[in-house]
Amino acid sequence: MAKMLIGGEAAESNSGQWSEVRNPATGEVVDRVPKGTVEDVHRAVAAAEKALPAWSALPTARRGEILHKAVELVRQHEDELAKLLTQEQGKPLAESGRELRRYAHTLEHYAGLAKTLRGGHVPHLDEHAYGLILKKPIGICGAIVPWNFPVALLGNKLGPALVAGNAVIVKPANTTPLTDIRVVELLCQAGVTPGALSVVTGAGSTVGEEILRHPRIRKIGFTGATVTGKHVMEVAAQEIKRVTLELGGSDPMIVAEDADLDAAISAAAVGRFYNCGQACLAIKRLYLFERIYDQFVQKLVEKTKKLKVGNGLEKDARLGPLHTAAQREEVEEQVADAVKRGGKILAGGQRPEGKDCEKGFFYLPTLVENVPDDARIAQEECFGPALPVFKVKDWDEALARANNSVYGLGSSVWSRDLNAALRAAERLESGYTWINSAQIIYDELPFGGVKWSGLGKEHGSEALDYYLETKSVVVGGS
Repeated sequence: MAKMLIGGEAAESNSGQWSEVRNPATGEVVDRVPKGTVEDVHRAVAAAEKALPAWSALPTARRGEILHKAVELVRQHEDELAKLLTQEQGKPLAESGRELRRYAHTLEHYAGLAKTLRGGHVPHLDEHAYGLILKKPIGICGAIVPWNFPVALLGNKLGPALVAGNAVIVKPANTTPLTDIRVVELLCQAGVTPGALSVVTGAGSTVGEEILRHPRIRKIGFTGATVTGKHVMEVAAQEIKRVTLELGGSDPMIVAEDADLDAAISAAAVGRFYNCGQACLAIKRLYLFERIYDQFVQKLVEKTKKLKVGNGLEKDARLGPLHTAAQREEVEEQVADAVKRGGKILAGGQRPEGKDCEKGFFYLPTLVENVPDDARIAQEECFGPALPVFKVKDWDEALARANNSVYGLGSSVWSRDLNAALRAAERLESGYTWINSAQIIYDELPFGGVKWSGLGKEHGSEALDYYLETKSVVVGGS
């Protein structure tokens, strides 16, 4: 049985109760974890308060060295961790390996930035005064991460938070806590001060809620659904906590008539069906110029039908199952609504047949056209392998329809006319835009959404600002 991590030691819950973690491809129990309580959060906060002075007093370069060591440990254990991640989350083994490497790269990136943390000096404020600008850790931070990329999204929070000298209490998703526990154990093994990093497993309504409400936790880093993000923001406001929210998306992809179609088709398939479409940055609406619509759709349908659905541990599986039965049902309802409103299924649109898929939450990769803009699949976030395809006349129509969403996380544009593509990128209401590029997130660039897609930035040096307090000092003299 896996255990929580509090004060640098494995810990059971005060409740004495456990919850099962099941493989979404087979329904089999992978492991059990403690059902954490409010008291367990208090234990983690007490441990963090005890450890924080020593951890924040370490030179930033030393904290960077500890993160570098943790990265090496993750790389040494990559095969073991990837198998565990696939078992609890469902994604193909190759995708689990890529997620672990992404996590390692993120920690490595912030370890490298450790020596760049600095304040400032302002001379001649007055005749006999000068100023100092100090950068200080916030204190204890809560990191609440979802189930779709549990390790990579944890790294987005741990990297800047730990380098900046904060303590962190991690709340993993109920269904994917196992790999998060292991990578935190490796960080502690690498030298993070015992107590400066804890993992408390349990329900969001108890453990997550107490992390939001506890007055000694001063910062919340949250990734998840927009409706939950609104609740996080509301509760955190009662204690004037800082929040970083990375929320849902309904990312548009626009393909102009002069685009490299083969490259765009490949990007559309990967961008929609990676991780079984369960990604906030997945392509969720595809807008094609009229002249290339038929050719593009035909090739995309062919590519989509070739994607093999299966258990993530199978080497040739390209799509694993959806993570839960409820997740699959929601996608099915969104597709059914599109068809009811006049949509036409071009590929997929049903559960796969065969004994190997009977016990898991599998769903075929799906394409649907002739979908009205007010259909659920166009207005809501579709968190699964279903993509609506739209025909547009020109840039103006494409951009107007792409921006017709409460979300604004990512977007992509395909055109050989870079001037037109850049103008489109400026007009798209999103926090991140790719031009003629697959949807790859880079640690060097700040990432965050607009509108209902979030608040604040992760990645880039900008993320450090959300884990540091800025203090001004005036020094006077005769």
